[in-house]
Amino acid sequence: MSLHDSTSDRRVIPLQQRRPVGGAIIDAQGREIPITETMIQRACQELHKQLESELRQA
Repeated sequence: MSLHDSTSDRRVIPLQQRRPVGGAIIDAQGREIPITETMIQRACQELHKQLESELRQA
């Protein structure tokens, strides 16, 4: 079973795009930046692309 097979039938219902999801990061200047749904989705997409690339190279 591949990662794609196990997630292909799931539906994602995004939250409001700029709504904080309960966490924050601290930037280089010490400012607290709320983590948003968009940030999480972008990170997941980047990880998925990396995984696909690595699987193709294997």
